[in-house]
Amino acid sequence: MVLSEIWIYPVKSLGGIRLKEAKVEERGLQFDRRWMIVDENGMFLTQRAQPRMALLDVSLEQHGLKITDRLYESGFVTIPYETVSGPEIKVTVWDDEVSAEVVSEEASNWLSRYLQLPVKLVKMPEACDRKADPKYAPNNEHVSFADGFPFLLISQESLDDLNTRLQVPVTMLRFRPNFVVAGATAYLEDELNKISISGIEFSLVKPCSRCVLTTIDPVTADKGSEPLKTLASYRRLNNKVLFGQNLVASKEGVVQEGDSVLVLH
Repeated sequence: MVLSEIWIYPVKSLGGIRLKEAKVEERGLQFDRRWMIVDENGMFLTQRAQPRMALLDVSLEQHGLKITDRLYESGFVTIPYETVSGPEIKVTVWDDEVSAEVVSEEASNWLSRYLQLPVKLVKMPEACDRKADPKYAPNNEHVSFADGFPFLLISQESLDDLNTRLQVPVTMLRFRPNFVVAGATAYLEDELNKISISGIEFSLVKPCSRCVLTTIDPVTADKGSEPLKTLASYRRLNNKVLFGQNLVASKEGVVQEGDSVLVLH
């Protein structure tokens, strides 16, 4: 197997960025889901309730992130990598309440106008103590604003198999993985416990349960029933629809597209 694609999603639920190489950190890949949009009460927002978030692209520029409205390329806002003086507020992501830094009034206002509701853009501070589920993260690994775990892996062959069952094929973007591996058999990731990429050991700790976010077209933001409907017909276990595997890393390092993926056990 080889690492065929590397993806990060710097702002939770906005567009992803494909990278040739990425730094592996305990919380996830560098920059991945370190920013998040919250409502007036500090509750996290995603495409589940705000599908138009799918139309906001993110790029890594020299001095910060650039968020662009894909339909109106003249519409964009730039966010510095380092928050200078933003106040700290309490934010909620799923069952976790943590402290986060408000990035800037400019960014919050721009996103509020776009989403037509009052929101703030926040950044996860280095000191943030958000832990992955201890049932599956034996070393008390921290996690970013991702739903539950630092990394998500899916094999290209699993997607290929799914697409043979769909009338209209979907791309990997529906599933927002960090790592795509090629050269496996379909759903081989379900059977693996540990892998190594570029000398970094990753533990595959929990299947990823999928939600309605997969039914939002990342190009148009249109909602439908697929691919969740088809996945539910053959990938349902304990009332959850599973596709992909959540990972934690043993140490920091750098991974590159094309790296060999070694099965440890």
